[in-house]
Amino acid sequence: MKVSDILRVKGGTLFTVHADQPLADAAATMAERDIGSLLVMDHGDLVGVLTFREVIVAIVRNGGTVGDLRVRSVMDDAPLTCTPETELDELRRLMLGRHARYTPVMSQRTLMGVISFYDVAKAVVDAQDFENRMLKAYIRDWPAGEEEAAPPAL
Repeated sequence: MKVSDILRVKGGTLFTVHADQPLADAAATMAERDIGSLLVMDHGDLVGVLTFREVIVAIVRNGGTVGDLRVRSVMDDAPLTCTPETELDELRRLMLGRHARYTPVMSQRTLMGVISFYDVAKAVVDAQDFENRMLKAYIRDWPAGEEEAAPPAL
């Protein structure tokens, strides 16, 4: 399974923010939309990712308030990215290695979407459920007359 398969099911809604936007506005958008990340864009280019992790760390460092912090000062400016052709197993390994919960999907310089660790986990569980259903159907439809070998006598 590839990242493009997940994006096809997930859809293409993206939430973005500008690097010079107040962090308070970005956090409000995340809360209102019930999302864990915002892609930080500047003149059409991806320049970073803002996740709830960066917001929480910034609030703690700033004495419990957002204050006048800007997105640029707290965003991850070197996020892990992948392509639509990235295999799901490879993405899972990369996300685990970097502790990345959100990964922008890029085709050249074009932003195609964002994959969350939840999306990856859901795709794996869905694939396993499908495989289990197929195996159970295959076993149920076992051709008549073909007996299982008896276990050896002890």
